[in-house]
Amino acid sequence: MKKNTNKKKLELAQVTTNQMLGLMLLAYAFSFAIRLIWVFQFQGEANYMWNNELMINTNDGYFFASGAQQALDGLHMENPRVYGMWDYGVIFFTTLFVKITPFSLETVTLYMPSVISSLVVIPIILIARLYKRTMWGFFGALLGSITWSYYNRTMTGYYDTDMFSAMAPMFILFFLMKSTIDLNLRSALYASLAIVIYPFLYDQGLAIVYGMGIIYGLYMVWYYRDESTTYASLILIFLALMPLSLEKPYSYVVHFVILIMVYLFLKSEKIEKEKLLIGSAILFVLFLFLGNVFGLIWGKIFSYVVTGTSEEGLHFYAVNQTVREAGQIPFETFANRISGSTMGLLLATIGYVVLVISHRAFILALPLVGIGAFALFGGLRFTVYAVPIASLSAVYLFWVIAQITIKEKLHQYLFIGISTAGLIYPNITHIIAYTVPTVFTKSEVKDLVKLNEISNPKDYTLSWWDYGYPIWYYSDTSTLIDGGKHNNDNFIISKIMFSTSPTQVANFSRLAVETYVDSNFSIVTDKLFSTKENPEKLLTALKSSDFKLPPKTRDVFLFMPYKMMRIFPTVGVFGNLDLQTGKRKRKIVFYPSSISKQVGSTIQLQNGIVYDMAKGIVHIGSETAKVNRFDIVDYQPNGKSIRKSDINHMDGTLCIVFMRTYNSFVVMDKETYNSAYVQMFMLDNHNKELFDLVVSSPYGKIYRVKK
Repeated sequence: MKKNTNKKKLELAQVTTNQMLGLMLLAYAFSFAIRLIWVFQFQGEANYMWNNELMINTNDGYFFASGAQQALDGLHMENPRVYGMWDYGVIFFTTLFVKITPFSLETVTLYMPSVISSLVVIPIILIARLYKRTMWGFFGALLGSITWSYYNRTMTGYYDTDMFSAMAPMFILFFLMKSTIDLNLRSALYASLAIVIYPFLYDQGLAIVYGMGIIYGLYMVWYYRDESTTYASLILIFLALMPLSLEKPYSYVVHFVILIMVYLFLKSEKIEKEKLLIGSAILFVLFLFLGNVFGLIWGKIFSYVVTGTSEEGLHFYAVNQTVREAGQIPFETFANRISGSTMGLLLATIGYVVLVISHRAFILALPLVGIGAFALFGGLRFTVYAVPIASLSAVYLFWVIAQITIKEKLHQYLFIGISTAGLIYPNITHIIAYTVPTVFTKSEVKDLVKLNEISNPKDYTLSWWDYGYPIWYYSDTSTLIDGGKHNNDNFIISKIMFSTSPTQVANFSRLAVETYVDSNFSIVTDKLFSTKENPEKLLTALKSSDFKLPPKTRDVFLFMPYKMMRIFPTVGVFGNLDLQTGKRKRKIVFYPSSISKQVGSTIQLQNGIVYDMAKGIVHIGSETAKVNRFDIVDYQPNGKSIRKSDINHMDGTLCIVFMRTYNSFVVMDKETYNSAYVQMFMLDNHNKELFDLVVSSPYGKIYRVKK
């Protein structure tokens, strides 16, 4: 009889586990299916396809895709900025998936964000299961896996390490919380192993894991100071947090072995609590210093709140204040990103307070909540970390309300489900409307592929940093600046694009690339400009055809895409500086727009600018200015262009270019009109002694520097 009873209990437990696995599968399927909405929206768009697959929709993705290309096909061996498969988990898993599955690199990079990021439902459900409320976790997983911010950074095509950003720390949080509940050293071991692997998956979030480790230490000492397991657990956690200065992947293997051996030692030996306390304290101090904890955390904060120009030495413009995701955000945007609505965030905030009061182990989630709150000052990218906790908190509040006000369990679930659906709805609405395009169109990619056919892997292509990684991926050439290397050398590219001297453009391009290679890929401006000498002296000398250049070791190309036109004023900010004072040199006028309406000879643009063609006058707000030149350019499918140019007023201060192919008017000042980008791309006008036009289309022009 006793045997049958035990068997029945075992079967009941097994059913419960199966139900949990079923709920995980259902939540995962929901998360993945929602991410297919973007695919269905763009599947028929031929211009977003390459190699029979939709292209990715984040520039940074091409950094990791280039690493996968190197691992799979041996490309980019001359590029000093391409990393290997053991440097980033996303490159490793991409390479692995391409090798063991029948899918192409394009397919893997497209769907991998959805496949990986949807795994966040597992730790969310497991955390709720710690408190025997799996359904709470299920509803929280449905919400958290598709909430605004998390979706935006893990949607199909958003191929980046962000796919691990919230999912990986949630696994760490689960094991840490579990160790506080069962006080089992094995749970701390799992947490420590997860901590070791985390930088491999998402190195940008190391400060968060440091914060979680410190909070965990304080929590355990405060609540469980009398337990020997507390200090044994802290030994494992602090050991995991300390970096090992070993070559990858050996560092991970050695770290794993050390942790497992220490775990076995702590389990097998009966060590006095006082000795464990001393050991954990020593490791904590070592972790603080060896891990450069405070320097890392402060550095992260500083890098996202710094604005303006550098304060010491030469004054270069700081890139962060031009990056949208690094700026301050309105509260409504902040609320939408974390919970999908202001009401959702309010419910989540109340829910988290109730949750901590009910289950104090959720204090361990404070680093995730705190970094999410920091988004108000540091930028919208930080909101993603708080999403899973916010979803659990909001649903927990529904759970508490249901238990207090509703007696029937089925009705409780119904209330929680409907309430959760209410929070899911605005997120689904956002997802349907969030029709972000691919980084490049098929036509734009064709230009870079043509460059690949005529270039050598050791060659360099100079363009703005937004296009650096795609240039690597499609043309197999290197760049001077890119999405992860946009430092003082932004000045060089900005100066090249805005220069009115073709000779300076050619000389500066050659000098910058050869200096970069010869200096073992150092920051070029640090090598070229001295704080003791006025940089203008070199910039002026570069305008001379007699300027002595270093020997030519490779070809240098200039990539001028049409899409750079919309950010051209921002590009100009970096080079429009007196490097000695940090002050702006001149006001750059560059207003691209399209025709709103035309009455007779008067054209009104979408941005409110009015151009009177008969009088040659432009009205910008309350100001009126004369037009010097008015150009009409027609771009032909073969890359050639037809240009008609008229002079309105010899003393005019503005110029207008009407790009008929795009129905685009651009109003600009005379100096910007004479800049390299306007002349060489917009007007198809270049010095044939200095440049060869090697690729030309309505979407971009690529020039080879002859010098």
